[in-house]
Amino acid sequence: MSLSTANSSPFSAAVMLSASSPPITSLLLYPKACKFGQSKSNSKRIFSLRASSSLPVYDTKLKAEYTPWLIVGLGNPGTKYYGTRHNIGFEMIDHIARTTDISMNTVQSKGLVGIGAVGEVPILLVKPQTYMNFSGESVGPLAAYYQVPLRHILMIYDDMGLPNGVLRLQPKGGHSHHNGLKNVIEHLNGCRSFPRLSIGIGNPPGSMDMKAFLLQKFSRSERKQIDAGMEQGVDAVKTLVEYGFNDTISRFNLGQKYKFHTI
Repeated sequence: MSLSTANSSPFSAAVMLSASSPPITSLLLYPKACKFGQSKSNSKRIFSLRASSSLPVYDTKLKAEYTPWLIVGLGNPGTKYYGTRHNIGFEMIDHIARTTDISMNTVQSKGLVGIGAVGEVPILLVKPQTYMNFSGESVGPLAAYYQVPLRHILMIYDDMGLPNGVLRLQPKGGHSHHNGLKNVIEHLNGCRSFPRLSIGIGNPPGSMDMKAFLLQKFSRSERKQIDAGMEQGVDAVKTLVEYGFNDTISRFNLGQKYKFHTI
């Protein structure tokens, strides 16, 4: 994949993303307590379009605000980890990028970045290149630099607490003993009130080592479940970006919870 500093997004040059990493001083933008991402009138932004103040959206006939979303998939860089359970976050970002015609062709703040939109809502797709346990080193600076509010930072990651291929979309939560998510929380000033899409990968069979399980590729039957789940996940992410946490998201979660149950 060729990497460039140019942005091929559908937005005008006035809202193009700078490919250079943000200065170290941008880290000073972290506010105390959990007020991460409050805007400043003179702050440099990824996008210029904004709607009015943020409000929860429950009516699918209404559009969410145009505040950009930072959508991050957790994983490890390199072909060695491609297709492994622990890299399912990267795969979901690739799925979203393909369905939205977004090119992942920019490197910034230790992350592979792509810019585009879902409907009229601008999004920034990110695959941290720091290795899983240091993902926050990419997510924190990007979120602070572009002043993305916590409610618009969506983290996507693997979850051993869910059956393989089962997804769950939540407005907030803990770290679920996920080291990558732990590191992100640390770099978001300890704040946990950000959305997350967890993708179930099941538990290690028998006495299998957890690390070996995470770095293992899916079996053919497991891969079929994962691919189907990711297609459903892409639709859910698009709904979230455009309309917020609404009844459609609730039905998505309910359907995921029981999709493998038989009567």
